[in-house]
Amino acid sequence: SAALEQLASRISAAIRDGASNGEDPFVKVKGMISQMIERLMKEAGEEAQHKAYCDKEMAGTKQKLDELKYDLEKYGSKIDKAKADSVTLKDEVVTLRAEITEIVKSQGKADALRREEKKVYVQSKTDLEQGLQGVRMALKVLRDYYSKDAKHESSDGAGSNIIGMLEVAESDFSKGLSDMISEEEAAQTTYEETTQENELASATKDADVTHKTKESKSLSKNAAELSSDRDGVNTELAAVMEYYAKLTEECVAKAEPYEERKKRREEEIAALKDRKSVV
Repeated sequence: SAALEQLASRISAAIRDGASNGEDPFVKVKGMISQMIERLMKEAGEEAQHKAYCDKEMAGTKQKLDELKYDLEKYGSKIDKAKADSVTLKDEVVTLRAEITEIVKSQGKADALRREEKKVYVQSKTDLEQGLQGVRMALKVLRDYYSKDAKHESSDGAGSNIIGMLEVAESDFSKGLSDMISEEEAAQTTYEETTQENELASATKDADVTHKTKESKSLSKNAAELSSDRDGVNTELAAVMEYYAKLTEECVAKAEPYEERKKRREEEIAALKDRKSVV
């Protein structure tokens, strides 16, 4: 020990001085040993205090590092999920808009077809009604003619045939008109139902687009905020890691472990006390 070697040198000098001056050299020797013991004990206390500080700071800093690393992983997971969900919602919005476009196209075709069918129906209905009206007028004329003029009794057979043919024509015209009206009403009903279904589907998809677009923007904003928070954690982590490196250099990276230094110092103090008692 350098300290003990220095002490031994001082003791030798004190003994030589005492021998030459006629003084008791052991009074100084005891004082030197006492001072050395006090100094070593003080150093031991200071080192023990420093070790307690190091243990506390190292443990606390290590815990903080673990917490920050966990926070980084947590932020990373949340950011990845927010971005993935935002992309999924954007894809769904694209799909919904394509579906709405298809509904609009389909409705446009249905509208055009209905207009054409309506046009044909109106013209055909007019033709049938005019034909029916003509047949009925002819029947009325013939019936009146044969019922009022007795001269035509010989022609009743021929007249009856003509009237019968016109009655068949009237029936055909009436049935055709009735069937046409029924078909038109059925087509109009189907068109209205289809239109209502398209309007409902389009309105529902429009609402979904609005909701999903809003949610996607919210997720993107949340991801940006989380990224900012993660940057803050990264900055704090860098500072804590730097502090931990300094602690490691101060408290761990020593040539001689504390326990060995403590044991050696206790042995030195014990040896000094034994020498003091002998003196």
